[in-house]
Amino acid sequence: MSTPVDAEQAWRDLQRIRVPQERVYDEVERSASGGPGATYTTAASMWVFLLVTGLELSTWAIWPALAGYLLVLGALARTQHRRSRVRLHRSRCDWRMFASFVSGAVVTGGTVVLSGRLVEPLEPITGALIQATVSASVFVLFVGPVTRWSTSSLRGRGRRPVGEGAGR
Repeated sequence: MSTPVDAEQAWRDLQRIRVPQERVYDEVERSASGGPGATYTTAASMWVFLLVTGLELSTWAIWPALAGYLLVLGALARTQHRRSRVRLHRSRCDWRMFASFVSGAVVTGGTVVLSGRLVEPLEPITGALIQATVSASVFVLFVGPVTRWSTSSLRGRGRRPVGEGAGR
């Protein structure tokens, strides 16, 4: 035997449950990027690294610069991971997050290579300064919209399509 279900009460219960869920998604979207501080710190460290590598130093000087850059990025990632307050049990990376990572690598790497080719005829200091500034600017301009796009998919992940006549 089944118990009769009041449709209006079921709808109110669904809405009561849905509001806290929306707040969780709002918090995930808000804290997904780590805030503007993480973006600007990453861009600043990238700018310094590109400036140093654009000065045409010897190979023995490039390797410590690369190691220092990777250490700064690792420390920043560790700090942001520990600082994130929301941990969803069923949150997984979906295709949007993977696509944003790959497209960010392609856009930023392409900008570094293209700007490096365009500034080759210039003096090393001037060329490195222009290349680092353009690349870091493209990174900052790319991160915000792509992060919002990739985390917006979390909001619709738990929903099922509503059939005809449902919710009346």
